[in-house]
Amino acid sequence: MTGNRIPAGVAFSAALMLLAPASLVRGQQESSAAGAPVHLTLPAAVEMALAHNHKLELARLSVRDSEEQKRVAQSHFYPVLKNDSAVHHITELEGIVLPTGALSHGTSAGPIPAATLRIDQGASTSYTSGTELAQPLTQLFRIDAGVKAADAELAISRIQADDAGNAIALQVHQLYYNYLIEQLQAVAAQDDADAAATAETENQQALQEGKLLADAELTSRATLLDKQRSVLVSKLDLDEMALQLDDVLGLPMGTKLVLDPDSLGDSPTLPTRAEAIKEMLEKNPSVLAARQSVDKARAGLAAAHDAYIPDVSGFARYSYQSGLPFFEHNFGIFGASFSYDLFDGGAREANVRDAKVKLSMAETQLAQAQDDARIQLSAAYDKVELLEELVKVASLTLEAHQESLRIQSERAGTEAELPSGVANARAAVTTAKASVLEAKLDLYLAQNNILTLLGERPQ
Repeated sequence: MTGNRIPAGVAFSAALMLLAPASLVRGQQESSAAGAPVHLTLPAAVEMALAHNHKLELARLSVRDSEEQKRVAQSHFYPVLKNDSAVHHITELEGIVLPTGALSHGTSAGPIPAATLRIDQGASTSYTSGTELAQPLTQLFRIDAGVKAADAELAISRIQADDAGNAIALQVHQLYYNYLIEQLQAVAAQDDADAAATAETENQQALQEGKLLADAELTSRATLLDKQRSVLVSKLDLDEMALQLDDVLGLPMGTKLVLDPDSLGDSPTLPTRAEAIKEMLEKNPSVLAARQSVDKARAGLAAAHDAYIPDVSGFARYSYQSGLPFFEHNFGIFGASFSYDLFDGGAREANVRDAKVKLSMAETQLAQAQDDARIQLSAAYDKVELLEELVKVASLTLEAHQESLRIQSERAGTEAELPSGVANARAAVTTAKASVLEAKLDLYLAQNNILTLLGERPQ
């Protein structure tokens, strides 16, 4: 199954050469004259979407945000150097009062002091400035847990950014294929309308010759109108797909697109179903992100346990003062500080229990992500197998219609068949060719979807 390689680009090119009528070529020329069409290969379209898509830009910004958050968490490992400066004005100063003669005991020089003396302590306005270097010690356990949580969050954002890029690439593939398929279906719808117009001309002539009843001719005319309606609907669908492509590629709305069917390449080579299921546990973006969430929850639990450790920090401080009593102008202090919450109303115990619940939730989400990935991968392989069968059936149907067209053409050469019969057979061949290409491109898209489930970029 997975070893078959389908040259989708070659198939499309051959079908386009067989299907494209002069009216389609004229329409493309008129479109080019009306505006400046953008010629795009599939790889160029993918690169354009990856460079300009807003969702992917948000995912990249999320990675940068997580990187900065990790740097913030790591910065707490290092000592903090800070300066505190202040100016204070005191309305009342406390002083030392020396009564008269308080210092003259046992002397004959008279009372010392001769009068009551008041000595103020310090100045009314004081200036202080201190520069301190503090290093957290026991807090390093909680800081380490915070860094591990930030690292897990960064890994999650990177996984999600890569997955977003793969999803956008797959979306471009889908829209690119759908646009090409709709182009061919528009050609098939036009062929159906042309065949109905031929049949309507024959029926009008038969009605005039009395060979056909009026109600049969009305039925033929209704069929023609219905075919013409299908042509208009196909054109509307094509315009809508062009708008969707413009949005994904970051182009102005209404930009005319000319897609290159030769740029599709070959279908990717896939691992076997068993190999893919083994690889899925190590490559699937959802599983990888869930695994990082478990690591983040474990770090949160460690931080909750570390909250029971007292905060001990070492510090050294150099200070300057002016106006304070009993202090030198310049002096230093060094030592350690100790802080511990003796009672917090049970907050630490609640945080530990909450962290355990979050860890259990993360582990359950990981198990669910693994189960979901297995189901998605299995369903994707089932779809590939069904589409391979559909390609075979569509190819056989095309061969049958081609043989019918050959027979109808030979009979028309001997006037044994009406022109409408040949036109209907030709329209059936056109529709069958479009169905074959649609089945092949759907198979190609389903194979690329398996690649995205394995964390790889669509080819």
